[in-house]
Formats: sequence, structure tokens, C-alpha cells
Amino acid sequence: MKQRTRVKICGITRAEDALAAAAMGVDAIGLVFYDKSPRNVEIEQAAAICRQLPAFVTTVALFLDAEESLVNEVLVHVPIEVLQFHGAEDPAYCERFARPYIKALGMGSLNQEGLISLSKSYKSARGLLLDSHEPGAAGGTGETFDWNNIPLLNKPVILAGGLTVSNVAEAISRVHPWAIDVSSGVEAKKGIKSVDLMSAFMQEVENADR
Repeated sequence: MKQRTRVKICGITRAEDALAAAAMGVDAIGLVFYDKSPRNVEIEQAAAICRQLPAFVTTVALFLDAEESLVNEVLVHVPIEVLQFHGAEDPAYCERFARPYIKALGMGSLNQEGLISLSKSYKSARGLLLDSHEPGAAGGTGETFDWNNIPLLNKPVILAGGLTVSNVAEAISRVHPWAIDVSSGVEAKKGIKSVDLMSAFMQEVENADR
């Protein structure tokens, strides 16, 4: 049976965007807790978004080298199901919060051997998110990386980095990822999602899977 590609739309800042994404069948939404990002959300804002979501849409909180106190505060006030660590967090840090987690790895200057080695380090990660930025840097660059540089890994691959309506079908057919993660590729402007782009993106994923 052919695998269905899961979809996460990241950088959600408005409840209406989250609800539109849910209605289109996305599997997860991403909330960014990194104050240097234009998609950063405050804790109360994130909690309000999550309260309006229907069942079976996973909520993911993204952090980049955050203080433990911030992660813990978010977990107290926001119903987060999965953590996503985007910086230089080591496995011990990622495991500290008693939540399933995804580790993002920047592919900017990472070769196949380095990626395989890192994937083995994060044994408890539920998936590895591969993005186009340099290792340890912030994502959201809107740029792709060389998909041929992805070796066979021992973890589900979540493909990110520069995915758009025009290239997501090709990405799925070439990489066969467990899931894809999109943010800027479905935006009207930074932090504001476009209903038309989200709809077209989901249609391209469905077409690729078919």
C-alpha cells in the first residue's frame, strides 16, 4: 500500500489560518516560540489558536536553543503534543520534557556521513526534519537544498526548506518522505497564510500521492 504523505503547516500565527489548514486536511500545525522569527507567537496567542482546533490535528511547538524555562512555560499553558527543536540542542536536552520530539537538522553544509551520524545520536526522536539552513541556524529561509544528499536514514524523514505549490510534488516523488513541512511557501506575507496557496499545496500533495 502506498504511503500517504503527512503535512505540517508551520509558522501559524492566527486561528483562522489554523482552522483553514485543518479543514484542508493537514496533519499538524507548527507554532514558533522564537522571538527573532517574524512568525513568533506569544503563549496566550498560541493557547487561543489551539483551543479552536478540532480533534486529530497535532500541535507542534518549535524552539531554537530555548531556555528550559520557556519550554516548560509553554507546556504548562499550551496543549502541545510534539516538540520541534531547531537549534544545537543535544539529545539529553530534547528528552528532558517528557514529550515526543522532532529534531531539525540543517542541511546547508552537512554531508551524508554527517547526517547519518547525527541521526543515530537522536535515537529517541520521532522524526528528523531536514531543512536547507546551516546546522544550528534558524529555518524559514524559503530555499531548497540538494535532495540527492539525503541518504537512507533510520528515522522518518520530514522534508522542509523551500517547498511550494510548484515543487512539492517533485519533492515527494524524489524523496518519498514520511511528511513535509511548509511555511513561507503558503504565505500571503510572513506569518499570514494564504488559503488559496494552502489549498493548492494540499492538492499537489494529494496528486503526488495518487
